[in-house]
Amino acid sequence: MGPRHCPSPCPHHSKGSGSEWEEVTGRPSDVRIMAGKVKWVTDIEKSVLINNFEKRGWVQVTENEDWNFYWMTVQTIRNVFSVETGYRLSDDQIVNHFPNHYELTRKDLMVKNIKRYRKELEKEGSPLAEKDENGKYLYLDFVPVTYMLPADYNLFVEEFRKSPSSTWIMKPCGKAQGKGIFLINKLSQIKKWSRDSKTSSFVTQSTKEAYVISLYINNPLLIGGRKFDLRLYVLVSTYRPLRCYMYKLGFCRFCTVKYTPSTSELDNMFVHLTNVAIQKHGEDYNHIHGGKWTVNNLRLYLESTRGKEVTGKLFDEIHWIVVQSLKAVAVNASPSLTSSTANDRILKYNLINDTLNIAVPNGEIPDCKWNKSPPKEVLGNYEILSCAFLHRPGARMLMERGGYDEELAQGDGADRELRSRQGQSLGPRGGRSRDSGRTVLTTWK
Repeated sequence: MGPRHCPSPCPHHSKGSGSEWEEVTGRPSDVRIMAGKVKWVTDIEKSVLINNFEKRGWVQVTENEDWNFYWMTVQTIRNVFSVETGYRLSDDQIVNHFPNHYELTRKDLMVKNIKRYRKELEKEGSPLAEKDENGKYLYLDFVPVTYMLPADYNLFVEEFRKSPSSTWIMKPCGKAQGKGIFLINKLSQIKKWSRDSKTSSFVTQSTKEAYVISLYINNPLLIGGRKFDLRLYVLVSTYRPLRCYMYKLGFCRFCTVKYTPSTSELDNMFVHLTNVAIQKHGEDYNHIHGGKWTVNNLRLYLESTRGKEVTGKLFDEIHWIVVQSLKAVAVNASPSLTSSTANDRILKYNLINDTLNIAVPNGEIPDCKWNKSPPKEVLGNYEILSCAFLHRPGARMLMERGGYDEELAQGDGADRELRSRQGQSLGPRGGRSRDSGRTVLTTWK
């Protein structure tokens, strides 16, 4: 969810809803209620959005009129908040994206920011940046070895030659839905791609499209022999302080063809990519359930096959990754609101409903000065990002409020220091570093 306020008023609006309330002072109460209704606009014609706005009795307006809530496409966000436009939100306006969302949602920028975040923590001497004897991060190792092409070609070749039998996956930085992705296991394939793309050299920057290339995870967790990924929804209401919520009703997307690490299947995207845009063209694609499972079903399956403790730890670490990724940019920029199945449509309608309940409390005109965590009863299917820290003061409050709140987390500094002296762990992977012999603390901070 986008920012609630900006330092200066919007130049395109002479007055906001606040002045409207003043104009109707002394008039009948029903007039005041009409004047105080949220005015919305969107350039995304999706029923899950529009139905949610209309059921609240909000008033639809055009982008050239005074508005309070604008659900924008990614391109509109870029245009509206470009340097040339110089647009600023007024105190009673909110949008559905932060202007710099691409710092996390573009593949190359995400990797750049996470690498920078790690280095900053190292400079600060943070225990989060602790490494093992092989130089591997103990707590921030959630991104595979990745390089940018063509810029990092020489670095990539050096790494590739350390393990020439490894498989790598190439993805265009600015595309989605599986477009332009392919796997390689030979340097000659990179050179062929370079020639096909009419790039003269990897040493110098070119005008061709940038790619990221990552070490492929060739032993993924499989269910029924098939690869799957997770589509999880996270609502960020503010970055300063960071306040975010995980939606309970995410889902898994499965490949239609059983996985094999065999090099003979490197070109078979039905084996390797879970994107619906790819899988829906497969012979075994099921148009009723769309090759999807709810996250709740995944959790039940894992608890029955791996145990509750292992499953709980897995989800704690997923939540950990979410928060650390958000802190690295202080992510899908345009989550699909297209429904491929009936269950999809229900899920996304409820997702938008719960999102609006948090972003626009009580359906009232937005106010940038309102900066409190919403009460538990309005959270719907949103929940706290982790229950791994219930032993910490304030953690129970975090869980009851249903989200991660940086201000409350920062209030536990004294407790962390005391526990560190006592040798107690605070994070999902807390423990003693094998090489240093001292306690390595992992906390939300």
